[in-house]
Order: sequence, then structure tokens, then C-alpha cells
Amino acid sequence: MRTVSVRPAATVSLGHGAEQNSAALGDLPEWNLSDLYPGMDAPELARDLKAANDDAVAFEKRWKGTLAAEAARGAAGGLGEALRAYERLEELMGRIVSYAGLVYAGDTSDPARAKLYGDIQQKMTDASSHLLFFALELNLVDDAAIEKALDEDATFGHYRPWVLDLRKDKPYQLEDRIEQLFHEKSVTGRGAWNRLFDETMTDLRFTVDGEELTLEPTLNRLQDADGEVRRKAAEALSATFRKNLRTFTLITNTLAKDKEISDRWRGFEDIADSRHLANRVERPVVDALAAAVREAYPRLSHRYYAMKARWLGMETMNHWDRNAPLPETPRATIPWDAARDTVLTAYNRFSPEMAGIARTFFDRNWIDAPVRPGKSPGAFAHPTVPSVHPYVLLNYMGKPRDVMTLAHELGHGVHQVLAGGQGALMASTPLTLAETASVFGEMLTFRSLLDQTKDKRERKAMLAQKVEDMINTVVRQIAFYEFERKVHTERKNGELTADKLGEFWLEVQAESLGPAIKLRDGYETFWTYVPHFIHSPFYVYAYAFGDCLVNSLYAVYQNAERGFQEKYFAMLRAGGTRHHSELLAPFGLDATDPAFWQIGLGVIGGLIDELETLD
Repeated sequence: MRTVSVRPAATVSLGHGAEQNSAALGDLPEWNLSDLYPGMDAPELARDLKAANDDAVAFEKRWKGTLAAEAARGAAGGLGEALRAYERLEELMGRIVSYAGLVYAGDTSDPARAKLYGDIQQKMTDASSHLLFFALELNLVDDAAIEKALDEDATFGHYRPWVLDLRKDKPYQLEDRIEQLFHEKSVTGRGAWNRLFDETMTDLRFTVDGEELTLEPTLNRLQDADGEVRRKAAEALSATFRKNLRTFTLITNTLAKDKEISDRWRGFEDIADSRHLANRVERPVVDALAAAVREAYPRLSHRYYAMKARWLGMETMNHWDRNAPLPETPRATIPWDAARDTVLTAYNRFSPEMAGIARTFFDRNWIDAPVRPGKSPGAFAHPTVPSVHPYVLLNYMGKPRDVMTLAHELGHGVHQVLAGGQGALMASTPLTLAETASVFGEMLTFRSLLDQTKDKRERKAMLAQKVEDMINTVVRQIAFYEFERKVHTERKNGELTADKLGEFWLEVQAESLGPAIKLRDGYETFWTYVPHFIHSPFYVYAYAFGDCLVNSLYAVYQNAERGFQEKYFAMLRAGGTRHHSELLAPFGLDATDPAFWQIGLGVIGGLIDELETLD
């Protein structure tokens, strides 16, 4: 997500050789957000804020209460005109909200940015409240009338995938006034608790050997070659998490209850059904995925971590050793330019067009890479709106995993650029498919590097790192999903204590990681920093869905004589206009078939098999 130097990069103490490391990284790009707005005080932003509100009020005045009559008129009706105006408003509001979110992500500790973010959230919530009626009223129109309008009104018919998709929400929508209340109170409810989590997390400091670090550099030390460095980082993490357990427990309880209220009013049967609906994926498909991954724990994560313990000369590893580098792993910091060239070369081998789109992110400063105090942790790609372009946020520290993260987020970026042609209403892809291009980009980069590696020790290190990344993406994310299921199920019976949350966390982690990893004191607090639990309940299974899907997709690519790239790009360009079954059919894949997941899991198992031959 983002870009234009909103402010000069601050100096941050990374610790542990930070100065040399910063020099070794080279010049890291900061995004230039001026393609959205020139600045926080820009007159263009003030103009658009006013236009969004005024146009939303005018839209409601013009169209509210008329949609059934307009549909009945078919070709002579104005549903197409209304939907086109609605899309323009969504585009305008999306541009404003994207800018505020990216500015805020650049430094959540800056009061001016926090105020802009909060003010714009409020104003856009107020403006969009005038648009709430549209989807609700459209869903009340008789099916026959909607079909007549779709067939006869070419403009309305253009939006057929969006309209039919919208009607899947019909059984769960509430009366207009209740929907408006839910919408308006989200600013002081769910939105406020999300913001509290973000600002609390970015304010946390972790003391390691007398040095105060932010979250990202502290987590980075868990990948250090020195076991003592890893231990101290893990203990610093747990010490700070413990101090803030009361806050994180309250946030978790409040948001879980908020979701339960919404689900109950809307009539969802299962605690994850609202996410499945948003993802346009059926519950049995997700249940089959989760069951397949849980059944595979022993032959994947348990087996791999037992091997890794032997490689590290340990009987069992501590939880802080899980992502420790192997002795064979190269220690050199990877400069930014090398990371860029690695990813672009891999993309180019697959498709020059794909590499060309990704190169634009570097050439036009659509990436924000440095670690800074107050900057949002982790990484993401934000699509903004189709009339602009995506932005990517990283916290780049020169580790091999950082290169894979770059490949991952650029995959998202390429996908978002290609899907943008569908327009503001139909470009967005369900989460289950949104991870396809990102994981595929990682796989291309990994395979490209592996093909060039002839040294046995280096090959072992690369394979091990890829297996760990896949375990983190598949096994770990399904464990996260199981943790959320426990939390949201138990929350129906009353508030959860920090001890109960920790107990659930240890249960799912022990089951997924296996007996080769010892969960030491303090690890019971590590649930606190996972943002997906707060921002997007049950999001996490989308990672496992995407990874297994890409494993199967890549196998098709390896065996395809020609035509794969064209079909792949067609899938990405489709955005949110087609169901996963339609998108996968040209590749001969079917996610509703339980055997489908075994294909993806088998790829991970095959890599572990190869590692055993190198053991």
C-alpha cells in the first residue's frame, strides 16, 4: 500500500550491528503518496472530502425509494446510471480513505497523522451512510425485475457479477435503520478498538541487552544465528506482552463480542460463516482444508522440526529456535538492489509483462521499505483505487525472508494492477484468491534461485527456508484459525481471561508444531501481536488456501507446454467477477474436491523428502 515521502525517514536503532547493516542495505525507497494527494493539507484533499459528502447526499436524494420502479422499466430504467454514479462515489471515497490509511501506516505515533486518519474515518463514515440504502434496496428488488434490467440495460448488465454477488448477502441483511446504526457506530465501536490495537502495538518497546527496540527489529532477532540473541529477544517480547496483557485481552474480548452480536442479528450459523461469505467460499471447502492440514501436521511440521532440531544439535528446540537459520544459511545482508534484481529476474523468466508491472513499483516509488519508529509492522500491498495504483509497505532488513516478502507483496501488487480494469466495484478479489498471485510470486522467486544453486549445503539451506515459509503459511495459519475458533466459541459463554487465551494458544501451537519444539514460559502471550485476529477475524485460513492452491497451480505450470501464462493473467484480470470454481476450471483444478488439498500439501511433503536425502 502507499508512497510519496510523507516525511523524511527517521533514524531507527535496529541494534546488533545496526549501523553496518543499514549501510549494507543501500538506499531503501520510501513511497510517494502524491499520486493520491500532494499532502495532508492539500486543497485537493479538502475539495474531495466536500465532494464526497455532497455527492453522497445528492445520490441518496435522487435514487432512494426508486430502484424497484427503475428495475421494472428495464432498458428504459436508470439502474445502470445509478450504479455508475455509485461506483464513482466508491472510487472517490476509496481514494480518500486509502490516502489517510497509508499516511497513518507510515507513522502511527504521529498525532497529526492519527488525527487525519480519525477525522477522515469519521467523515467518510458519515458520507457513506447516505449510500447504505443502495445495496439494501437493490437486494429487495424482485429477482425477475433484476434479471430483466440486467438483460435489457447494457450499463447495468456490465455490473452483472457485482449485482449477483451482492444478492448472496440478501439473507443476512437487516432493516435499513439497523444497518445504518451498525455502520455509524463502527467508528466508535469496532473501528476504535482496531485503532487502539494499532497504536498500542506501535508504541510497544522491547528491552534487549539494555537497548529499546520496536516490534519488527525484535522479531527479526528470532532469526539470528546466535541462540542467546534469540532467547533474549523472545524473553523481551514476552515481558512486554505480559505488561500489556490487560489491554490486549480487553480488545480481544470486546471485538469477539462485537462480532457475535453482529452474527447473531444477521443470522449466521457458524462463527466463521460471515468470513466465508465475504470470501465467496463454501464452509465445507474450508472445513476440508482445515481438516487436511491438521491431519498432515505429523508428516509436515512435526517431521520437519525434528529434523531441524538434529541439524542444530538439539534434542528439542525452544520456541525461539523455530525460525533460527541453519548453519548452512548465508549470513550476509542482502542489499536492496540485489533483492529487487532477484525478484524481477524471477518474474521475468515467467513473463516479461509481469516483471514490467513489478518494475514500475520500484521506478515510481510505490514501495516504502525502511524500518522506522511508529511505522506499521509487517508488510502489505494496498490496492487503493483503480484510477491510481497499489502501494507496498515493507520493513526490509536484508534477510532472505525479506526478499521473499518483497516477492509476495509485489505479487499482490501485480494482481491489483491487473484487476483494476474491472473498476472500483469489481476489482476486489476474495481473500482466498487474493493470496494466489502473492504466493505464486514467492514460488517463482524461490524456484528461480533454487535452479541456480548447485552447492549442496546452500541448496539444503534454501529448501529448509522454503519449507519453513510454507509451514508458516499453511500449518501455522490453520493453527491460528483453530485458535480463533476456540476464542470465538468460548466468548459466547462470557469473557475470556488472559490465562484462558494463553491456554488456547498453547494448545493449538503444541498440536501444530509437535514434540520437537518446547514452548517455554512466556510463549503463552504471543497471541497478542497477531493483527489479523483484530482486524479481520478468520482471515488467516486464506493464506493456507492460497498456498495449497498455488502449489497445485505451479504443478500445472511445470507440466504445461504453452498457454499457462495467458490463463494465469486472465485469472488475475478477473478480479472479483468470478467464483473460485470458474477461475480454477481452465487449469483442471477443483477446490471443492477434498483430494485437491492433498496435492498442495504433497508439495510441502516432497520438499521435506528432498531435505531428508540431504540430511
